[in-house]
Amino acid sequence: QTTCYFLLGRIRTCARVCKFAFSSATGMDAVKQTFQIDSVRLRKYEIPIKRVARNLCLDPALIAAIISQESRVGLLLNNGWDQGRRKFGLMQVLQQYPNLYGTWDSEEHINQCSNILVVAINEVRARHPTWTTEQQLRGGICTYRSRIGNVQVYDEDPCQRDDHYVNNVIRRAQYFKRNGF
Repeated sequence: QTTCYFLLGRIRTCARVCKFAFSSATGMDAVKQTFQIDSVRLRKYEIPIKRVARNLCLDPALIAAIISQESRVGLLLNNGWDQGRRKFGLMQVLQQYPNLYGTWDSEEHINQCSNILVVAINEVRARHPTWTTEQQLRGGICTYRSRIGNVQVYDEDPCQRDDHYVNNVIRRAQYFKRNGF
C-alpha cells in the first residue's frame, strides 16, 4: 500500500451532482475563471506548497486546490479568519485545534493543515481498507472538511451530502496540476 497521494489525474470528479450543477457552458466558464484567478494568487505560495507537498508525499495540486476551495487563496479571509471566526488560514483549520501554527498564510500553517489532510486520508484507509485508493483519497478529502465520524459508507462519494466539496477540490486540483502545480 502506497504512502503517497498522487491519483488526481485518474479520479472522476462528477457523480450525480455534476449533471445538475454544471450543465450549462456559462457555469463551467465561471468555474474556469475562478480557477484561473486563484491560480495567479497561488503563485505567491508555490514554493512553500511544493516544499510541504514533497515532505509529506502529497500532490502539490491537492494542497493548492484545498487552499482555493477553502479561502479562495485568502480572498475570503479577514486577518486570516473566515467570516464567522471559526476557521483560520489559507486551508481553513477549525479553531478547535489546540495549537494553530504560524501566521494564516505561512508555510508553517500550510504544513499543519496538510498534515491534518494526511491523517484524514490515513484514517479513512484504516477504517475502509477494502475501498479503492481513489475512494480512500476522496474520503480523506471529505474527512479533512467534515471529520472522520461523518464518513461511514461509500455511495458514489463518501461525503454524501457534501459530495460537491470533494468534486470541487478534485476538479481544482486537476486544473492546477495541468497548470504547473
